[in-house]
Amino acid sequence: MASTPLWQLSATELSSRIQSGEISAVEAVRSSVERMHAVNPGLNAVVTDLSASALERAAALDAATGPKGPLHGVPVTIKINIDQKGEASSNGVVALKDLVAPDDAPLVKNLLDAGAVVIGRTNVPEFSRRCDTDNPLFGRTWNPWGKHLSAGGSSGGAGSAVAAGIGALAHGNDIGGSLRFPAAGNGVVTVKPGMGRIPVYNPSAGAERGMLAQQMSAQGLLARSARDLHLSMPTMIAPDARDPFHVPLPWRGPALEGPLKVGFSLEAPDLPLHPEVEKGVLAAKAALEEAGYVVEEVTAPSLREIQFDGRSALMTESFALMAEDVAKYGSPAIVAVFEENYRRSPRVEMTKLMELLAKRTFYARQWSVLMEEYPLFLSPFHPLPFYAPGRDAEGPEGLRETIGQAHWSTVGNYLGLPAGNMPARLAEFPEGPKPVSVQILGRRWREDLVVDAMVAIEDRLGTLSSQLWSRMG
Repeated sequence: MASTPLWQLSATELSSRIQSGEISAVEAVRSSVERMHAVNPGLNAVVTDLSASALERAAALDAATGPKGPLHGVPVTIKINIDQKGEASSNGVVALKDLVAPDDAPLVKNLLDAGAVVIGRTNVPEFSRRCDTDNPLFGRTWNPWGKHLSAGGSSGGAGSAVAAGIGALAHGNDIGGSLRFPAAGNGVVTVKPGMGRIPVYNPSAGAERGMLAQQMSAQGLLARSARDLHLSMPTMIAPDARDPFHVPLPWRGPALEGPLKVGFSLEAPDLPLHPEVEKGVLAAKAALEEAGYVVEEVTAPSLREIQFDGRSALMTESFALMAEDVAKYGSPAIVAVFEENYRRSPRVEMTKLMELLAKRTFYARQWSVLMEEYPLFLSPFHPLPFYAPGRDAEGPEGLRETIGQAHWSTVGNYLGLPAGNMPARLAEFPEGPKPVSVQILGRRWREDLVVDAMVAIEDRLGTLSSQLWSRMG
């Protein structure tokens, strides 16, 4: 029986084999690089090929003596909106194609310090502001499950890459679902960390981001197995003085008395919950109960209000700080999406914005109180199965059926709570297969509890990787 190709192994399995000396970093990286060269031409997930420098780094790691980092030799990708020294942080914008980073962002430094090897940089939509990945600079990223599915956004290149076997881990970020949409569409796993958990700074940035964007955005990783997040995310949270608001807490929080209670809801405020999505959430619920969690149906506090207020506040800030650049440097497609977003979530005047931001504390308090009893909350991520490429650019209905239904996603961003996303099943449709995902919100700064729950679900429901690869051939 043929041995499993190294590119198919999880980050945890790769790390274990490299640490033991069973395989070398060069072997691990070469396998992922060969996989990238085989499948990326049909996906366009990786838009900057760093295989030559990756193999050089892997050889240097193999020759080094002393302790090995937890990600020693593990191949990863980095999203093109984050600085990596000597590489362009274009954000999918033609005008920024030559914006070369003078230094590494903190998360890149942390990954490298842990021994990771960057094999490529992944695609994004323009300005990283769509839930579908396409731009005039690099073109469209395709979903490895088929061209009937969007790769998601804005970390669509990352989601497509890691699902297809291009690297064991893929960096991404998330201000309104940009880790979780690609996880959902590509059938992989992620946890959006809570506010301040991972230090962030782009040395190439010409100005600071808006305060709401700073508080809602988070850096993270996509993986094929939930266990890989326990291995890799602790490396991401190492402090960096360039982020003065970083929260210096360990990955593992104090143990909670069990059995752990999980809130549960099938609520879908504006569209009927699709039967296939309901099946996925109920399968995850049953898996948690089998693992010893107590899952109880609970009404989600202010779910619809948080979506409306959060998007109105963010769109108001975005218009003030980004609209001029989008109009000047953006393609007609991104300009149209921005305009439709503003129609759906209108800008508000200053007094109203201050009121919205003040009420954010009210919403956060509601959820904080709830999570004293229910440290985790299981729900759908999106009420519909994943959408087709370009759906978010198809006018009001297209936007409504994509980012417009991100109620559960917005709770995590607007309130700064950790939020995991993972596949619960694979649904078959006439147009092709679609992964069906669920979301697990967690108590503030308890990403470890979210990942524990995802591991419990995965142990019982499995991953989708082998099914995808058999279909890809």
